[in-house]
Amino acid sequence: MNSFGRLLRVSIYGESHGAGVGVVLDGCPPGLPLSAADFAADLARRQPGAPGTTLRREADSVQILSGLFEGRSSGAPLHFYFANADTRSADYDFVTSVPRPGHADWTAALKYSGYNDWRGSGHFSGRLTVGLVAAGVVAKRLLRPARIEASLASAGGQADIAAAVAAAAAAGDSVGGIVACSVRGLDAGLGEPFFDSVESLLAHGLFAIPGIRGLEFGDGFAAAAMAGSQHNDSLVSADGRSASNHHGGVNGGISNGNELCFRLAVKPTASITRPQTSFDLTSGQPTELRIAGRHDVCFAQRLPVVVEAVTALVLADLVLLRRAVGRPSDFWDEGGGSPETRP
Repeated sequence: MNSFGRLLRVSIYGESHGAGVGVVLDGCPPGLPLSAADFAADLARRQPGAPGTTLRREADSVQILSGLFEGRSSGAPLHFYFANADTRSADYDFVTSVPRPGHADWTAALKYSGYNDWRGSGHFSGRLTVGLVAAGVVAKRLLRPARIEASLASAGGQADIAAAVAAAAAAGDSVGGIVACSVRGLDAGLGEPFFDSVESLLAHGLFAIPGIRGLEFGDGFAAAAMAGSQHNDSLVSADGRSASNHHGGVNGGISNGNELCFRLAVKPTASITRPQTSFDLTSGQPTELRIAGRHDVCFAQRLPVVVEAVTALVLADLVLLRRAVGRPSDFWDEGGGSPETRP
């Protein structure tokens, strides 16, 4: 569905070429200072402009329609809306008869019996991630003093991102990339094993970002080739600090207080200008497809801030959940008595 979270619940809506897109964030505690200006920096990071990004230009000025009163969150659901203006739907007229390889054109039409909005990929477009970024601005504030930082580590298998993007553009092709993310200052004890472990919930949220193909924590797949003596993280203090961080800040699905770190594999953009083979649903024959329009050569360049936002939403939800449930020490003393029997 289009909603995620337990106590901090985010719901996204809209289509790429519809009137607009937005997000509703329910469960934000009241009293959080907030204004439209607080969203500018993160929204700018998601915008195109770098070489190899789409020529579509949207203002992405946030409209806060609910949940804010006199400069602070009111406790009501926060509603962030972004109008669409720079759309060219005619560029997508062909997709109803010739689906793009690697895109959701065919599966969306199948699932929704052809009633889906196919313009600009409709509800399956990366355009909807602008709402996630807005919700993430709030979630990051709820997580302070923890800090989340994501960056594009490579593109097309190269550390020289600009060169990889330029080569792909010249060939009429596209490239993917690796996004690395770290969270510093995160409390230990977050996570609800088995099914709501830190890794499980982050995977659930992060794989909802269009184009994510893989996720690894700490050493990830490299751990399969390591010995236990190499992969184990030796504790060096009573607060859980360890000499290494091969596990990426998680043990048993619970944050251990060390840096939480993971990497994401992002696929190449599906819409490319070089010829591809597809299938013409009208003629019933294979056909050559050449895609025009405005598309990112490497949309991974714009994803780090989206990854930060989703990470913040997941972790802030876990923080609120722990506060709501409490810890055993909140209810029982060392002798097993209840709070009412404590001296």
